[in-house]
Parts: sequence; C-alpha cells; structure tokens
Amino acid sequence: MKNGGGGLGVKICSFIVDKRNLFFLIYAILCIFSVIARGWVGVENDLAFYLPSDSETRRGLDLMEEQFVTYGSVKVMVANISYEQGLKIQKDIEAIDGVFSCDFDDKSAHYNNGSALFSITFDYDEKEEQCLVLLDQVKEYFSGYDSYISTTLGDIQAELIDKEMNVISVLVVIIVVVVLVLTSQAYAEVPVLLLTFGSAALVQMGTNFLFGTISFVSNSVTIVLQLALSVDYAVIFLNRYKEEKAKRDNREACIVALSKAIPEITGSSLTTMGGLIAMLFMQFGIGKDLGMVLIKAIILSLLSVFLLMPGIIMLFAGLMEKTQHKNFIPEIPFVGKFAYLTRYLIAPAFLVLIIFAQKISSGTPYVYGYSQITPPIINDVQIAENMQKETFTADNMMALVFPAGDYDKEKALISELENNKNVTSVTGLANTEALGGYTLTDKLTPRQFSELLNIDYEIAELVYAAYALNDSDYAKVVNGLVNYRVPLIDMFLYVYQEVNEGYVTLSDELMDKLSDANRMMNFGKKQLQGEEYSRILVYSSLPQESDDTFAFISELHDITEKYYDEDKIYVVGESVSQLDLKKCFARDNTVTSVISILAVLVVLLFTFKSAGMPVLLIAVIQGCIWINFSIPALQHDNLFFLGYLIVSSIQMGANIDYAIVIAGRYTELRGTRGKREAIIETMNVSFPTIITSGTMLAVAGMLIGNMTSDCAIYGIGKCLGRGTIISIFVTMFVLPQILLVGDKIIELTAFVMNKPLQTRQLSGIMRIDGFVRGKIDGNVTGVVNAVVRGNVSAFVDNAEVTMLDENEIAGAKGSEVSGQEGV
Repeated sequence: MKNGGGGLGVKICSFIVDKRNLFFLIYAILCIFSVIARGWVGVENDLAFYLPSDSETRRGLDLMEEQFVTYGSVKVMVANISYEQGLKIQKDIEAIDGVFSCDFDDKSAHYNNGSALFSITFDYDEKEEQCLVLLDQVKEYFSGYDSYISTTLGDIQAELIDKEMNVISVLVVIIVVVVLVLTSQAYAEVPVLLLTFGSAALVQMGTNFLFGTISFVSNSVTIVLQLALSVDYAVIFLNRYKEEKAKRDNREACIVALSKAIPEITGSSLTTMGGLIAMLFMQFGIGKDLGMVLIKAIILSLLSVFLLMPGIIMLFAGLMEKTQHKNFIPEIPFVGKFAYLTRYLIAPAFLVLIIFAQKISSGTPYVYGYSQITPPIINDVQIAENMQKETFTADNMMALVFPAGDYDKEKALISELENNKNVTSVTGLANTEALGGYTLTDKLTPRQFSELLNIDYEIAELVYAAYALNDSDYAKVVNGLVNYRVPLIDMFLYVYQEVNEGYVTLSDELMDKLSDANRMMNFGKKQLQGEEYSRILVYSSLPQESDDTFAFISELHDITEKYYDEDKIYVVGESVSQLDLKKCFARDNTVTSVISILAVLVVLLFTFKSAGMPVLLIAVIQGCIWINFSIPALQHDNLFFLGYLIVSSIQMGANIDYAIVIAGRYTELRGTRGKREAIIETMNVSFPTIITSGTMLAVAGMLIGNMTSDCAIYGIGKCLGRGTIISIFVTMFVLPQILLVGDKIIELTAFVMNKPLQTRQLSGIMRIDGFVRGKIDGNVTGVVNAVVRGNVSAFVDNAEVTMLDENEIAGAKGSEVSGQEGV
C-alpha cells in the first residue's frame, strides 16, 4: 500500500488484517471458554445485598445471619376446600419427614372464603439443600389441588426472569436484523455485524465470572444493552470500509478504514463510558455492579470491532459486493429546511420547556420497593403471592434486634409494643406460651416447676440445686431454694441435657413430654435468641412503604432505646430496606448526575475544542432526561428509583452520541458552507446513523419494559426506551435549531489545543484530500482536494496524502495544482 501517511497505526492495522486467521482462532477459543465459564457466574437476587455496609438493613442482616437460625418455610394457599379438608392436609404435611410444623386453624388468617393458607416450616436452615428437597415434596403433594405456593427458597423468581430475558433477547435480535437490512447497502453486511456482536456478547457473558457474583439486573439486561449501546462502533467501521472500498482493493480499504475508525470509535465510546462511570460512585451497590459489567461489555465490543471484524469483513467482502441493494433510508432535506426556518422559534421554546420539565420531574413519585408497582407481566410466583394477599390479611413484618440476657426488659418491651396502635402482634421468647399458661421466659420456683411437670417437689429441688451449682450460684444452694427462680426455657433445656447425659432419670411419659418441649423450645430459641443478641418479630398494619411506615420505624427505635443502648438496636425488614434505599437515592441522585455530566463534558471539550459546544449538547440531553422523567410525574405513575439512576446515566452517556454526530458534521460543513446549506446536508448525512443506533436502543428498552415481571428491570426498560425516543426526536428536530442560533457562541468559545505542527516535506506527484497549512509552491491554508505536481512543505491535518506515479495521473480525480498558490 502506497500511503504517505503510513506510520505505527497503519502497521498495527495491517497486522490485524493480515493475521485475521490468528484472531479467528483466538475468538473461537474465547467463545468456547465463555460457554463453559458462563456457568461459573453467581447471580445475586436480593436488592438488600447491595445496600451500603453501614446501612441499618445491611448491619442488621449480617448480625442476624451470625446470631440466629432462619428455618426454611413455604406458604401454600389452597382454594375451594372445606375446613375439614384443610385439617387433613395439615396432618399429611406434618407427617412428612423434615417438616417441623404446618400452621393451620379456623381463624381468618388461615381459613377464609373457602380457601386455606398453610404456613409450613421445615426442620432445616433455609440455606441447606434439604429444604429444596422438602419443597419439591410439598409441591408434589399439592399438585392435585388448586394451590398457590410462595417461598423465598431457591431461585424460582430468577429463573422466570431469565426465561423472560431470553425471549426479549431473541426479539431484539430480530429487530436488529430488520433495522440492519433497512439501513445497510448490502444484505451480506448483516451477518458481518451479527457475528461481531455475537462474539462480543458471548465473551461478555463468559467473562462475568471475573466478578464472582453479579446482580440479577446486570445478568438480565447487559446483553441487550450491550448490543444497543455498541452497535455504533461496528456501523462506523463498516461505513468507513465502504468509503475506502470505492478507491482501493479489499485489503487496503480494510486497513485504511480501520486506522481511521479506531480514533473515531474510541472517541464515541468515551462518552458512553463517561455516563457509566458515574454509576460506579453510587452508594447502592447495584449501580456499581451494572456499571462495571456494562463498561466491560463496551470494552469487549470495541475489541471485537477492532480485532475480529476486519477479518470478517475480508471474509464477506466479495459477498457484500454481490448482495448490494437500494438504500431504504430516504434523504430528509425538509428537516434541515424546517430547522433553518424555525431556529428563532424552536430554540427558545425548548429552553422554556426544559425549565418546566426540570421542575415537574422533581416531583416524580419514586418508590423503593415493589409493593406499589404493577409490572406488565405477572409470573407464577407473583400470581401466588397476589392471591394470598387478596384472600388473607398480610401484616408488615419487621425484626427488632437487641442485646440478649434480660428477659424482664424483653417482656416490658414486648408489652409496650403490643399496646402501640400500629402493631397487630409481637412474637418473642418473652411472650411465647409454653406449658400451663406460662411463657418461655417466665421464672419459676422449684414448687411451681414440680407442679407444672407433676413431679415430686424433692426431685424438683434437686434439679434446681444442680442448676444453681452449674451456674456457680452457690449462695442459693446454701441459703435455700424456696424462692430461687429460673426461666422456664433455661430449666427445660438444662433438664433435657442432664437426662441425655444420664444424670437424671424420668418416666417414659415425662420423657416424651420433655422431648417434645425441648424440640419446640430449641426451635424457638435458635430463631429468637443468639449468644449476644435476641430478636422479636413485630407485625404492623402499616403498608410496606409510606411516610407513616418510615415514621413507625423511627418510633420503634425510640421505644427500644428506653431499654437498650441506641448503638445496639437494629430494625430489619422490607420497610427498613426501602427506607435505606431512599436515603441512598438522595445521595446517589446528585452524585451520578454531576459525575456523568463532568465525564461527558471532558470528552466533548477535547472532541470539539470549544467550550460552548459541550455546554449546548449536554443541556440538550439533560433536557431530554428531565422531559423523560416528567412523564411519570404527570401520570402519577410510581417509578422504582433505580430506573432513574441507571437510565439518566445511560441517557447522558449514550444518547449524547446522537447529538455529537449532528454537531460534529455541522461543524465540519460550516467551514465551507453557509448555515442553511450546512444544516440541510448535516441532517441528511446524520439521519441513517441516528436512526440505526437509536431504533435499536429504543426497541431494546421498550421490549425490556413491556415483557418482564421484575419491577426494577421494568422501570429501567420503560424509561430507557422512552428516553431514547425523546432524545432522537430532540436531536433531530430541536438540536439543529440550537446549533444555528448558538453558531456564534460556538465560534467565540472555540480554542485550539497546543500541539507541535509537524511539517511534511514531499516532492513529486501526489493527491491531497484534507486540510493543509503551508506551501505548495506557494502558501496554502484550507481544505484541498487536488492532485499536486511539485514540492509540498506543509502541516497536513486530518488529510490523506497518496503518492502517485505517471500511470496513475490519468485516473486521479480533482484539480491539478502546479507552481501556484491555492486553497
């Protein structure tokens, strides 16, 4: 290849093109590895897992996992059965080996309107595999009934969401193929792009194991968003190749196209990554998780375009020539003409609109849980939960954790909570009934203990003496045991231990009674009392999420602080988690907005070498974001907060590419044409790129937003699809007017980065296409498209210089400059 502009970049590109079989092999190995490694990726489905480590929910959950046992459980609603049938079912379930209890009675909480609700608890920690075995047995038992099962065991919800996203991915691929067929110039371009996307997507999924565990949001939407966000890169390279192919053979065209596309594509990707980087600074860890996964996806897409796509193009080069078709994307000169005619009307009107949009969007009804959102699709798990909520009253449960060791304080705390107007019931050791009307923590004398178990007083006295000695309470043994009181649960557990070790012998009847009591008490104690902390379960009539609920959480703290130190009290539950998410959002909202704007601003400053242009472009996209989130405010449509945090970052980072395409082309054309001609040509040339990329991202968002049962994913998809459509419309029908009106501002705020001018010394016959500053047998400053015969001593900026010989002069296009000054 004869190219006066050859250098290291061209040599690297030549290596990539010439060694394409090597890169085919590398990617084949990577894809095979990724298929295997995909199974190594863990998926976290709990939003609370991503709360900051210093949040009350996170600290409380960690403490509860350390101190208490949470047994596996499942709720089963059976419709259209009698109460007697319910009793039979209860006995059958309790007879299953491994089932600890099956709660069912004639109260409205368990039997209502011909439907029964069974609360089944297993005899194993919910983390043990045996719980899943028992769950399958329960499902099998109820398979013949009109039943609705809900449980936190297993990953049923995640599996259902995964199936939904697989369907969405297939539909997105179909849409992408249709869009590419309509926007391409040859049918063979479609497999070139799909092979590039597919390899990048597969490697992306396989390399997620590097993070160990990713969130269900990242696992669900990354591939679809990767395709939509990175499609520009492959399209830019392919368009460059087609331009170069018009004047070069396949190999040289591919090398030159790649050398030109790399800086252009890298610059485009930086704005997208700038928006994603903002997500890394969120307190709520799911933003950081999705940001890292998406940034990796963008980088892998870049590498796929730079390393793999050149070889694929060479492979399909001949086929692309044979399968050319007419251009289905029309020219749109009317858009540019409309922009010029309405520039003084649309630009100020948009300014007024975004001011109002900013104010309206600040009133968007954000929610922090799923209870107030109805997704477009209801899966089997949600159907079961909804049926149970509609038929039976479901109270809002919170766990209150505090220091263990003082049953009297615990009893007083429970008593005060039971009298609170917002509390329906409280469950703790201090109010759990045991035997004979006593609670588990009631303190009994030897006389009361002997009467409760119907044993001789002397035996009870001996047991109490042994307990006192074991507890190193020698004074009680010496001074008498008549008034010595021991909590019932502690005494029962001690007696059972002594019997097991052979120190105490009881009758068979009493032993059976003691064994049953020990099983029940041990079960309760493991759930409600740890080595250092105790917990009680508080059931409230308040909804999961409301101002009153959040106020009640604060009230719980105030009440508990009467009995225990403030820094040793934790309230845990869905409502507390949502309150913590609300606190995170207040901080993350500001951080993501500021960082995404600053990151994109830096990229644009270097791209346009102007202070005015970046401000105009960011104002346009930020205006689109405000308009996007004004719609749920006007519709009073509850929006899961995560949708705003993620979509605003993606919209700022990705949608601004559309504005950059138009602004960049307008700036380039404005150097040689008037405003009207420049804007008309800009919109004609920019439309295919914007409609290709924009359609894919908008369709991906809308499909995600309309075909998922998860409220977080639903909010992200809905806002992303709507926001992209708004961005496309504004960049096509508002941005041109803003560029025309702000033309003078852009010019006055332009600056040139200081860099050394490298003057090139050339002699002979050559073709020059681009900006030249210097001498061509005379001084020249301007854009040159000419064949030069003579001497050149000039700085050549973004221009291509091709040395020619005598035989090539006849085929060269353009005017000939020889021994004269010209521009």
